[in-house]
Amino acid sequence: MASSPRGVENAIFQEFVRQAPVDFPSRWPKGRRQTGIGYVAERRDVVIIGAGAAGMMCAIAAGRRGRRVLVLDHARAPGEKIRISGGGRCNFTNIHAGPKNFLSANPHFAKSALARYTPRDFLDLVERHRIPWHEKTLGQLFCDNSAKDIIAMLLAEMTAAGAELRLSTPIASVEHDGDAFRVVTENGAVEAASLVIATGGKSIPKMGATGFAYRVAEQFSLPVTETRAGLVPLMLDPATLAAHEGLPGVSVDVVARHGRTEFREAALFTHRGLSGPAILQISSYWREGEEIALHICPEVDFAAVIAAARKANGRQAVQTVLADHMPKKLAQLLVAELGIDGPLAELAGRRVEALVQKLSDWRFRPPGSEGYRTAEVTLGGVDTAALDSRSMAAKAVPGLYFIGEAVDVTGWLGGYNFQWAWASGHAAGEDA
Repeated sequence: MASSPRGVENAIFQEFVRQAPVDFPSRWPKGRRQTGIGYVAERRDVVIIGAGAAGMMCAIAAGRRGRRVLVLDHARAPGEKIRISGGGRCNFTNIHAGPKNFLSANPHFAKSALARYTPRDFLDLVERHRIPWHEKTLGQLFCDNSAKDIIAMLLAEMTAAGAELRLSTPIASVEHDGDAFRVVTENGAVEAASLVIATGGKSIPKMGATGFAYRVAEQFSLPVTETRAGLVPLMLDPATLAAHEGLPGVSVDVVARHGRTEFREAALFTHRGLSGPAILQISSYWREGEEIALHICPEVDFAAVIAAARKANGRQAVQTVLADHMPKKLAQLLVAELGIDGPLAELAGRRVEALVQKLSDWRFRPPGSEGYRTAEVTLGGVDTAALDSRSMAAKAVPGLYFIGEAVDVTGWLGGYNFQWAWASGHAAGEDA
């Protein structure tokens, strides 16, 4: 039996419900029926647990098919991850989104849903609601005004589709009697032929994130792959942090590499270690104990720059030359770490080679990440081998669906995870 997303112990509540009269409570509206275990339940065609991006999109798609849809969420407001995304402007999709931009034990699983609901499809919806938007780097699309515009759009579409939303509704249990799913809440029970789990992963627990989806999967004997924090800042050991004193807040363009995987974006030095888009991206591929490498200012040929500077003015200090291409504090640290001092004219060739090597292959071995507290996504999840890629339905449990971040499909930074939410939610809504 799955526990409440708030982690509330509900044994007493369950016993109370089971012993209550069949008409408990008498104020419940019409459309509820007596069940075999002594309480009355509402009836719907589809119950969706989770009012995030995937859940709301699923509700819209199912409602448009004439299905009676109820969306439940323990939060007080819908779409909280949407609200905080993109610095409050919601990076709602990426025009380049495709299967290659996602991590999964089965890299082919996401192809079907992504092909049938594309970034252009979601952008059409945004434009129908006259939400102003703009494209930033690398195909990322943002709202001009506020992420709340996307939430308002989804709520309007849900209303138009006839889907009902109930917030502040913790889930006490999820059951199945062979005929229908029964979702018991602290305010009553709802039965439906189709149940969609859209509660996301474990990232950002202060917003109410839990492992609820995984517990439901395990309850119905569906496998769950290893889960861990993704798109997350990386820590540095105390000695390295001490050596980098003065760098927190410094940002620089890099290529971050792990094995054969690399991302070119900004890296940010923090009081705990490393962050910024390039680090968040590479973190999804990194494991504890492994190295990452940074190529600082990859567009600059530092060997040629230093040679030209030496010829033009050999009395310059090397850090002065470096500071023309990177933050001054970073240039000072690099020179200090290599013990380089004195004017360029006196700099030995091997010292130049060591500096250029450092700039192109600065290696770190992070002891860990900041974890789910600051992670943007959860890697891993409900095993795709147990799901139908066209509908997101559990192969062994008719009527049960898992969508969005709950599934072992994780996108890159930059709107890809929202596109997976829209696509997987739409796929399930077209079938549930």
